[in-house]
Amino acid sequence: MNDDRAAGDQALTNAQGSSSPVGDGDRGGDPGTAGGGQSGSPQGSTGPGAAPEPHAAPVVGASPAPPASRRRKSVAWWVELPILVVLALVLMLVIKTYAIQAFYIPSSSMENTLDIGDKVLVNKLIYHFRSIDRGDVIVFNGDGSWDPAAPANSSNPVTSGVDRLGRAIVGLFGISPDQDFIKRVIGVPGDHVACCDASGRVTVNGVPLNEKSYLYPGNPPSVVKFSITVRPGRLWVMGDHRSVSYDSRGHLGDPGGGTIPESQVIGRAFVIMWPPSRAGLLRIPTTFEQQKLTASAMPGSAAVAVPVAVAMAAPVGWLRRRARRRGRRRTLSRMSFRRRMRRRVLRGRRPGRW
Repeated sequence: MNDDRAAGDQALTNAQGSSSPVGDGDRGGDPGTAGGGQSGSPQGSTGPGAAPEPHAAPVVGASPAPPASRRRKSVAWWVELPILVVLALVLMLVIKTYAIQAFYIPSSSMENTLDIGDKVLVNKLIYHFRSIDRGDVIVFNGDGSWDPAAPANSSNPVTSGVDRLGRAIVGLFGISPDQDFIKRVIGVPGDHVACCDASGRVTVNGVPLNEKSYLYPGNPPSVVKFSITVRPGRLWVMGDHRSVSYDSRGHLGDPGGGTIPESQVIGRAFVIMWPPSRAGLLRIPTTFEQQKLTASAMPGSAAVAVPVAVAMAAPVGWLRRRARRRGRRRTLSRMSFRRRMRRRVLRGRRPGRW
């Protein structure tokens, strides 16, 4: 800073106390001219030995223009650092609220798919573009379904705003202050989920699930017997560590019959981000991709869909036929008009207007 200030003062002194570089050269004069150019012909005279007209003297008190070489003062790092921290925090809050959020796994209900201490990333946007599928690992809020409804927020806007901000900041580190759970979707709306068949397997719409790939080793699919049809807007969910998971089976006596509302789903867990040794994608097991399972889902839907499709296709086909008829009529009309015009020209008559 001191070096820049000194250089600027020197440049300012030179600008005020001396003329332009051209003027400095004139003061030196021609070696063959007496007085170095101080004595010469009167003003307005011309000739080879005449001195050029001197420049006007600087106006006393006028502020000179700042030199171009002066540098801009940079903002101190201790001023920039808080600004960058605030901007980064705001960006993280926006991403966490609307796109992707990290969650910490505190229990063993999803072992060995998810271990205690794992951190997963949850996609909050995916279910805006597709429906919830069987086999998805989802995070949902249990308030009002599995857990008692949360107390109402304070009527004071300042207090409630600070509370929401604190919850959002805590959520940035994967710790959820709410009653959030992570389970695997077994049944979607319209499915009939039951346990168990003769082999002790959970069935969905009568199709047995082969769950060995993700169940905790040594756990049976379920020791609790159940048979439920998932209502519209609800989901049947279970943990992968069936012997310790308190899931839909433990809430059969609740108003929803153990199911959870789709509206409470926060998003789909799609990747393990921590620890690095366990990092990887959370894919849907192949047992949920059985063709029989998909074909048997909501058997009455096909019977309803066919008449609806026919009813929608009928007016569309009628409109297409009508458009084709109009096109043919217009083509015939243009052809007849051209023939009439051609006849008039051949007869020597002047064609009329269109």
